[in-house]
Amino acid sequence: MSTAEILEQFDEAAEEFLFPDLDNGYYYAVDVRLHAYRDAERWALIIEAVGYSPRAGNLIDVLHVFGNCLTSGEPGFDNGDFLSRIDNWDDVENCDEPEGWTGAPLVVRGQTITVPGEPGEDLIDVLRRLVPEHRELLLADETELRRRIPADLPEVLRLDEWHQPELFESTPSESPFYQQIADVLTTGDPGRYTPAGPPNTHWSFWPESGSL
Repeated sequence: MSTAEILEQFDEAAEEFLFPDLDNGYYYAVDVRLHAYRDAERWALIIEAVGYSPRAGNLIDVLHVFGNCLTSGEPGFDNGDFLSRIDNWDDVENCDEPEGWTGAPLVVRGQTITVPGEPGEDLIDVLRRLVPEHRELLLADETELRRRIPADLPEVLRLDEWHQPELFESTPSESPFYQQIADVLTTGDPGRYTPAGPPNTHWSFWPESGSL
Protein backbone atom coordinates (compact mmCIF):
# COMPACT_ATOMS: atom_id res chain seq x y z
CA MET A 1 0.00 0.00 0.00
CA SER A 2 1.53 3.30 -1.10
CA THR A 3 0.39 6.85 -1.73
CA ALA A 4 1.43 6.56 -5.37
CA GLU A 5 -0.65 3.41 -5.90
CA ILE A 6 -3.70 5.01 -4.33
CA LEU A 7 -3.40 8.16 -6.42
CA GLU A 8 -2.89 6.05 -9.53
CA GLN A 9 -6.22 4.31 -8.87
CA PHE A 10 -7.91 7.70 -8.49
CA ASP A 11 -6.43 8.94 -11.76
CA GLU A 12 -7.46 5.81 -13.64
CA ALA A 13 -11.01 6.23 -12.38
CA ALA A 14 -11.02 9.88 -13.44
CA GLU A 15 -9.88 8.90 -16.94
CA GLU A 16 -12.88 6.56 -17.15
CA PHE A 17 -15.26 9.24 -15.77
CA LEU A 18 -15.76 7.15 -12.62
CA PHE A 19 -14.37 9.71 -10.15
CA PRO A 20 -16.67 12.18 -8.35
CA ASP A 21 -17.43 15.20 -10.53
CA LEU A 22 -19.51 17.78 -8.70
CA ASP A 23 -19.92 19.70 -11.96
CA ASN A 24 -21.57 16.72 -13.66
CA GLY A 25 -23.97 18.06 -16.24
CA TYR A 26 -26.42 15.20 -15.67
CA TYR A 27 -26.83 15.76 -11.92
CA TYR A 28 -27.72 18.89 -10.01
CA ALA A 29 -25.34 18.91 -7.03
CA VAL A 30 -27.02 18.64 -3.62
CA ASP A 31 -24.66 17.20 -0.97
CA VAL A 32 -21.49 15.17 -0.38
CA ARG A 33 -19.68 13.04 2.20
CA LEU A 34 -16.31 11.24 2.22
CA HIS A 35 -15.37 8.10 4.16
CA ALA A 36 -11.78 6.81 4.45
CA TYR A 37 -11.13 3.27 5.75
CA ARG A 38 -7.85 1.61 6.55
CA ASP A 39 -5.93 -1.05 8.46
CA ALA A 40 -2.38 -2.39 8.16
CA GLU A 41 -2.91 -4.00 4.74
CA ARG A 42 -6.20 -2.69 3.34
CA TRP A 43 -7.63 0.66 2.33
CA ALA A 44 -10.90 1.92 0.92
CA LEU A 45 -12.39 5.31 0.11
CA ILE A 46 -16.06 6.05 -0.50
CA ILE A 47 -17.19 9.44 -1.77
CA GLU A 48 -20.91 10.12 -1.78
CA ALA A 49 -22.30 12.63 -4.26
CA VAL A 50 -26.01 13.31 -3.80
CA GLY A 51 -27.65 14.89 -6.83
CA TYR A 52 -30.92 15.32 -8.64
CA SER A 53 -31.00 13.49 -11.97
CA PRO A 54 -33.90 14.60 -14.20
CA ARG A 55 -33.20 11.69 -16.55
CA ALA A 56 -33.35 9.10 -13.77
CA GLY A 57 -36.28 10.90 -12.19
CA ASN A 58 -35.05 10.92 -8.61
CA LEU A 59 -32.67 12.31 -6.02
CA ILE A 60 -29.75 9.88 -6.10
CA ASP A 61 -26.79 9.25 -3.81
CA VAL A 62 -23.98 7.95 -6.03
CA LEU A 63 -21.32 6.04 -4.08
CA HIS A 64 -17.86 6.20 -5.66
CA VAL A 65 -15.95 3.26 -4.17
CA PHE A 66 -12.17 2.76 -4.29
CA GLY A 67 -9.70 0.48 -2.55
CA ASN A 68 -7.41 -2.55 -2.64
CA CYS A 69 -9.91 -4.82 -0.88
CA LEU A 70 -13.21 -4.39 -2.70
CA THR A 71 -15.47 -7.35 -2.09
CA SER A 72 -17.20 -6.93 -5.44
CA GLY A 73 -16.91 -4.87 -8.59
CA GLU A 74 -14.21 -2.51 -9.75
CA PRO A 75 -13.08 0.91 -8.49
CA GLY A 76 -15.59 3.63 -9.30
CA PHE A 77 -19.27 2.73 -9.25
CA ASP A 78 -21.62 0.02 -10.46
CA ASN A 79 -25.40 -0.17 -10.77
CA GLY A 80 -25.82 -0.92 -7.06
CA ASP A 81 -24.03 2.29 -6.12
CA PHE A 82 -26.90 4.49 -7.39
CA LEU A 83 -29.24 4.93 -4.41
CA SER A 84 -32.60 6.59 -5.11
CA ARG A 85 -33.94 8.50 -2.12
CA ILE A 86 -37.46 9.73 -2.98
CA ASP A 87 -40.09 7.00 -2.63
CA ASN A 88 -43.03 8.91 -4.17
CA TRP A 89 -41.44 10.57 -7.18
CA ASP A 90 -44.60 10.33 -9.30
CA ASP A 91 -46.39 12.47 -6.71
CA VAL A 92 -43.56 14.98 -6.49
CA GLU A 93 -42.74 15.85 -10.10
CA ASN A 94 -45.33 17.71 -12.13
CA CYS A 95 -45.96 15.54 -15.21
CA ASP A 96 -47.12 18.63 -17.15
CA GLU A 97 -44.04 20.64 -16.19
CA PRO A 98 -41.01 18.32 -15.97
CA GLU A 99 -38.53 19.23 -13.21
CA GLY A 100 -41.29 21.21 -11.51
CA TRP A 101 -42.72 20.48 -8.07
CA THR A 102 -46.37 19.55 -7.51
CA GLY A 103 -46.27 20.79 -3.92
CA ALA A 104 -46.65 17.27 -2.49
CA PRO A 105 -44.71 16.19 0.62
CA LEU A 106 -41.58 14.16 -0.06
CA VAL A 107 -41.33 10.59 1.17
CA VAL A 108 -37.63 10.01 1.78
CA ARG A 109 -36.74 6.43 2.68
CA GLY A 110 -40.11 5.89 4.29
CA GLN A 111 -40.30 9.23 6.09
CA THR A 112 -42.82 11.85 4.97
CA ILE A 113 -41.28 15.33 4.94
CA THR A 114 -43.19 18.55 4.33
CA VAL A 115 -40.93 21.02 2.57
CA PRO A 116 -41.64 24.77 2.52
CA GLY A 117 -42.29 26.30 -0.87
CA GLU A 118 -44.86 26.82 -3.57
CA PRO A 119 -46.15 24.37 -6.19
CA GLY A 120 -44.50 25.03 -9.52
CA GLU A 121 -41.06 25.70 -8.09
CA ASP A 122 -38.05 24.02 -9.64
CA LEU A 123 -37.59 20.62 -8.04
CA ILE A 124 -33.89 21.15 -7.48
CA ASP A 125 -34.63 24.11 -5.21
CA VAL A 126 -37.07 22.01 -3.20
CA LEU A 127 -34.70 19.06 -2.93
CA ARG A 128 -31.83 21.21 -1.72
CA ARG A 129 -34.01 22.36 1.18
CA LEU A 130 -33.76 18.84 2.59
CA VAL A 131 -30.21 19.78 3.64
CA PRO A 132 -29.12 20.14 6.40
CA GLU A 133 -32.08 19.02 8.55
CA HIS A 134 -32.68 15.76 6.69
CA ARG A 135 -29.27 15.12 5.13
CA GLU A 136 -28.73 11.85 6.99
CA LEU A 137 -31.69 10.40 5.09
CA LEU A 138 -30.03 11.38 1.82
CA LEU A 139 -26.61 9.94 2.67
CA ALA A 140 -25.69 6.27 2.96
CA ASP A 141 -26.18 4.13 6.05
CA GLU A 142 -23.68 1.49 7.19
CA THR A 143 -25.31 -1.31 5.22
CA GLU A 144 -25.13 0.70 2.02
CA LEU A 145 -21.56 1.82 2.69
CA ARG A 146 -20.35 -1.71 3.40
CA ARG A 147 -21.89 -3.30 0.31
CA ARG A 148 -18.55 -3.41 -1.52
CA ILE A 149 -15.96 -3.09 1.26
CA PRO A 150 -15.13 -5.42 4.19
CA ALA A 151 -17.42 -5.09 7.20
CA ASP A 152 -14.48 -5.08 9.62
CA LEU A 153 -12.41 -2.36 7.91
CA PRO A 154 -12.06 0.58 10.34
CA GLU A 155 -13.15 4.05 9.29
CA VAL A 156 -10.32 6.52 10.00
CA LEU A 157 -11.70 9.75 8.55
CA ARG A 158 -15.09 11.18 7.61
CA LEU A 159 -15.55 14.57 5.95
CA ASP A 160 -18.68 16.54 5.11
CA GLU A 161 -16.82 19.23 3.15
CA TRP A 162 -13.47 19.65 1.42
CA HIS A 163 -11.81 21.29 -1.59
CA GLN A 164 -12.78 19.26 -4.65
CA PRO A 165 -10.63 19.77 -7.77
CA GLU A 166 -12.11 20.65 -11.13
CA LEU A 167 -11.43 17.40 -12.98
CA PHE A 168 -11.25 19.04 -16.41
CA GLU A 169 -8.37 21.15 -15.16
CA SER A 170 -6.33 18.66 -13.11
CA THR A 171 -6.11 15.00 -12.14
CA PRO A 172 -6.86 13.77 -8.61
CA SER A 173 -3.14 13.04 -8.11
CA GLU A 174 -2.38 16.73 -8.75
CA SER A 175 -4.86 17.82 -6.09
CA PRO A 176 -3.36 18.69 -2.67
CA PHE A 177 -6.57 17.42 -1.11
CA TYR A 178 -6.39 13.95 -2.64
CA GLN A 179 -2.65 13.78 -1.99
CA GLN A 180 -3.45 14.27 1.70
CA ILE A 181 -6.27 11.73 1.60
CA ALA A 182 -3.88 9.21 0.05
CA ASP A 183 -1.43 9.94 2.90
CA VAL A 184 -4.18 9.30 5.45
CA LEU A 185 -5.01 6.00 3.78
CA THR A 186 -1.34 4.99 3.64
CA THR A 187 -0.43 5.91 7.23
CA GLY A 188 -3.72 5.61 9.08
CA ASP A 189 -3.07 9.08 10.54
CA PRO A 190 -6.08 11.39 10.05
CA GLY A 191 -3.80 14.28 11.02
CA ARG A 192 -2.25 14.05 7.56
CA TYR A 193 -5.36 15.86 6.35
CA THR A 194 -4.78 19.56 7.01
CA PRO A 195 -7.03 21.71 4.81
CA ALA A 196 -5.09 24.64 3.39
CA GLY A 197 -8.07 26.59 2.09
CA PRO A 198 -11.84 26.91 2.27
CA PRO A 199 -14.05 24.00 1.14
CA ASN A 200 -15.94 24.17 -2.14
CA THR A 201 -18.19 21.12 -2.00
CA HIS A 202 -21.38 23.09 -1.33
CA TRP A 203 -23.64 22.94 -4.39
CA SER A 204 -23.41 26.71 -4.87
CA PHE A 205 -19.81 26.32 -6.07
CA TRP A 206 -20.91 24.11 -8.99
CA PRO A 207 -23.39 26.19 -11.03
CA GLU A 208 -22.87 24.08 -14.17
CA SER A 209 -24.07 20.89 -12.48
CA GLY A 210 -27.25 19.58 -14.09
CA SER A 211 -26.89 21.85 -17.08
CA LEU A 212 -27.13 19.14 -19.76
